[in-house]
Amino acid sequence: MAKKAVTKKAAKKAASKTTVKKAPAKKAVKKAAAKQAAPAAPVKAGPAKKVEQTSAIARVDVGFGNNLFIRGEGPGLSWDKGVLMENVSPYEWTWKTTRAKSDIEFKFLINDEQWADGDNLTVSPGGASISTPSFS
Repeated sequence: MAKKAVTKKAAKKAASKTTVKKAPAKKAVKKAAAKQAAPAAPVKAGPAKKVEQTSAIARVDVGFGNNLFIRGEGPGLSWDKGVLMENVSPYEWTWKTTRAKSDIEFKFLINDEQWADGDNLTVSPGGASISTPSFS
């Protein structure tokens, strides 16, 4: 009988050594409803600032190979050095700005050398001055 007791003990020992560890019990996880991000509140930016474009347009043929310049008093202009105007067609030149805060006084020049005849011209912010300058 002693043999049986030893066998039972040995069996218990062997069983205890080969016990499989149980994985920890899974916690019951409640799936929370996916939180939807609240729509962002619209940004109130007040009335959109309208960018006013101020233009000086000269309708004149300055001759092949010549350019028309503008000098004056206003944003980007100087009475000392002219700004090349954009040639938009054979007989039309334009200068534009969006930075005018007050009236702009100006005059046209061929090749930044020959001044247009007559008085200086003026354009208000957001306005357009269309003229046909003459040169002597």
